[in-house]
Amino acid sequence: MQAGEVLVQDEDLGAWTMTQRVGWDALTPAQQWMLDSVLGLEPAGEAEQPPARRTQADRWAGHLAAARQFHAREGHLNGPRKHVEDVSGLLVKLGGFLDNTRRRASKLTLERRAELDALGMR
Repeated sequence: MQAGEVLVQDEDLGAWTMTQRVGWDALTPAQQWMLDSVLGLEPAGEAEQPPARRTQADRWAGHLAAARQFHAREGHLNGPRKHVEDVSGLLVKLGGFLDNTRRRASKLTLERRAELDALGMR
C-alpha cells in the first residue's frame, strides 16, 4: 500500500503503515506482534528506509554552491527573496537563504562569513 492510496476518514493509511514499518524498532513487542499477526506488516527493509536527513553543513554547502552559481552568472547576490536556483537538478531556495543570512550575519562563524565575503555579500 502506497501513501495516498487509501484514505479512511481523511487518514492516509498508506503513510501510517509506512511510519509503523520504518519505526518498527521503537514499537513495543506487543505492538509489533499486533501489526505482524493482525495486519501482516513487517519491518521496512533497507531499501524502504527514508533517506538520511541532510546535516546543517550539507545544507550550508548546497546554499553556498547556489550562491556561487548565481554570483558567477549575475555578478551580485541581490536576488529576490523568492528566488530559487537550480544546482545540478536540486532546487535551492537561494533568496530566502541570502535574506536570512544577512539578517543573522553576526551569528555566523568566521569561516562562513569569509566564504560569503569572497562572493562580495554585504
